[in-house]
Order: sequence, then structure tokens, then C-alpha cells
Amino acid sequence: MAPPRKSAARARRTPQPAREAPGPGERRVAILSRNPRLYSTRRLVEAGERLGLAVQVLDTLRCNMIVARDAPRLLYQGEDLVTAELAVAIPRIGASITGYGVKVANHFVAMGVPVLNDPPAITRSRDKLRALQLLAAAGIGVPPTVMAHDGTHVQRLVEQVGGLPAIVKLLRGTQGVGVMLATTLDEVKGIVSTFYELGQEILIQQFIAESRGRDVRALVVGDKVVGAMRRKARKGEFRANIHRGGEGKPIRLSEEFASTAVKAAQVVGLEVAGVDMLEGKHGPLVMELNSSPGFEGLERATGKDIAGAIIEHAVRYAAAFRGRPEL
Repeated sequence: MAPPRKSAARARRTPQPAREAPGPGERRVAILSRNPRLYSTRRLVEAGERLGLAVQVLDTLRCNMIVARDAPRLLYQGEDLVTAELAVAIPRIGASITGYGVKVANHFVAMGVPVLNDPPAITRSRDKLRALQLLAAAGIGVPPTVMAHDGTHVQRLVEQVGGLPAIVKLLRGTQGVGVMLATTLDEVKGIVSTFYELGQEILIQQFIAESRGRDVRALVVGDKVVGAMRRKARKGEFRANIHRGGEGKPIRLSEEFASTAVKAAQVVGLEVAGVDMLEGKHGPLVMELNSSPGFEGLERATGKDIAGAIIEHAVRYAAAFRGRPEL
């Protein structure tokens, strides 16, 4: 079931034209990030400062939320965070702190601060099955997928995704962690049973043989792709993630792949998204979306200013929402 149209409309108001420099009330930007030294965080700070913005990096876990009637407040390192002149908050929430991070992002919204990305959209993107449900319902190609709670009826489940080999992955994994290629039923049963005993939920997904060891990462900002690369796995590895030793090369996306990436981000409700796609026989297949995409590999592969594109969009997004707190 797609997210309510009201929420989608809120998340996608027509952005204002880009301006040379922000006005006096639009100069402060908060970036929610646990580590200011991370490449993507540093680059966002640099891009903001180039536009004359005062950029403050806030450790998400040091944000303390105070809920009171008509007066939500936030303490940061024991001091009240003044949000009246804060233009926008950009969450860079790691998968391991999704729960608390989304709560902090929601609190910013409650205080009238626009948040890029919208907290419910972050939640949807982090749940791989929910994201795939939304994409499939919108007519976007996805790899055939089933969800298993335990190791029973494994053969029947594997048949539903086209047989072996099959991909088994954690419902909330990231950067290729918790993604395995199973070639026998015993392997599938063992993986599913192990994760079940550890309290983890898993997906079984069709292995797209024609795209073995490679995928496409498109970085969507607003309504366009600002950079794309084809990632190729290192020898002996089937996962193409840069964090797992994969190599990225810049590519010019076809209209079909570019429009699929933008539509996928819009369906889930993300203003900024890393969209990972497989090159299937019949067109693009969206694997997953990342609401806090790292872009070091993409900037280095393409030479494009991805950080600048994100900051400029954040300024336009903030202008469109000025004075319109959303709960």
C-alpha cells in the first residue's frame, strides 16, 4: 500500500528557484551525524559554507528531546538548541541508530524545522520489505522476493523466487552486510535458521544472474539524478558495494534507469536517496534505497559535486516549507 497522498504532497511541494545566497533567516543548517569527520558529512559542511551557511554538525545520540504542550524543545549537550533561525536539518542517520535517529528527526519537525529527508520516508526506506512493497505496487521492477520467519517450507519459498542460487539478506542490513548467496537448500535453511535464532528477520530474493557482481547506484536529489555509477565487485565477491571492495565507474544512465530511480525515491518519499538497481533482462530492478547515502565513491568516480547538489536542494526545500511545521 502506497504512503498516504497527503504525506507525499507535503514531502514534494514545488521547490523555489535556486538563489545566489540565502537570506538572513536561512543561514543555519543542522546536520545530524555521529561523526563530523566522515567524508560525506565533511563535504556537506564544506558545501554549506561555500553558500554562506553556518553549518552545525549534531551528534544524533546527544540530542535530548523534551515534549511539552505547545513547546517541544531539544537539548544538545545539556544546552537548549535554538531552532527559530534554523533553516533545515539534514539527517545522516546510520542503520544502527535508526530508531532513535528517526525520533530526533520527528522532534525537529515538531519544532517547525524542515527535515530532509522526511522521517516517515526514512523509516520506510530502512525496511527493505516495506520499500519493495511500495515500489512493486507503483509498477516499478523489483527482484522477486519472499520473507521468511523461520526455516520451514524453504523449498517452496525458494521456488517462488526462481530457484537456486538465491540471495538471502537481512531485512535491515546495510553496505552489503548480511547479504549472502546460497547455492543449496541446506545453505538457505541454515542461514534462515541462524538468523531466526538471533532474532533477525530475513528476505529470500531472486539471484539476477545477468547482473552478477555488478549493480548501478544512482544518487537522486529532488526530481533528478545528480550522479550515477556502475559498481563492480572485486574478484571472488558477488556484492558490488564499494565498502566491500567494489569498484565504481561513472555511467550515463538511460532514460529508463534515470526515471526509475527518481520514481522509486518519490514513491518512498525521499528527497535525497541512493537508489541501487540491477540490470535485468527486461530493464532496471530496484534492490533498495538508502536515505543517508554515502557519496565518496560517487564523487570520486564522477568528479561531480554531489554535496553541493544536496545542500542547494536543502535550501530550496527549506524555503518551500518556511513557517509550515508538519507533525
